[in-house]
Amino acid sequence: MTILTDTQTLILTRASARPGNLALPLPEGLHGAAAKMAIGRMIKLGWIEEVEANLRRGEPLWRETGDGHGTTLIATDTGLDAIGIDPLVVRTMAGLRDAKPEAIAAAQRPGTKLAQLIAMLQAEGGATIAEIAEATGWQHHSIRGAISGSLKKKLGLTVTSEKLAEGGRVYKLSST
Repeated sequence: MTILTDTQTLILTRASARPGNLALPLPEGLHGAAAKMAIGRMIKLGWIEEVEANLRRGEPLWRETGDGHGTTLIATDTGLDAIGIDPLVVRTMAGLRDAKPEAIAAAQRPGTKLAQLIAMLQAEGGATIAEIAEATGWQHHSIRGAISGSLKKKLGLTVTSEKLAEGGRVYKLSST
């Protein structure tokens, strides 16, 4: 198992909070040969990937390839996993524009009950209140409050529910 340096951890953590998992800009003070070495190692480990930059969206350039084109750097699922952040949660958070950064950071922290709740609601069949209560240890009213407050209001996620024939209700995160 490879141990991450402070620089690698910082690059990947910042990338996880940016749209598209962009790894640029790099931390202040990291440039030149040191940046090239650090990024080269991260690419070799599969934590960072060099992709074509979308200049129309103003993506930062890592290097120019000629003819007005260039590349940028993005964190891969492997890189996010290396710092303990669930890539599935990051993809859910990626589309959020109005959410508070601290709310997104709390949802991305691995092992939190909020991250666990999001993962359960993203599962194929969603989850019932009873299933969530069993997994998290929360009371039913706390789960409904987390769905309404943390997920819907703070993070701006769309949570749907449908009534089952057995009388229960299944909650799911909408992929809009």
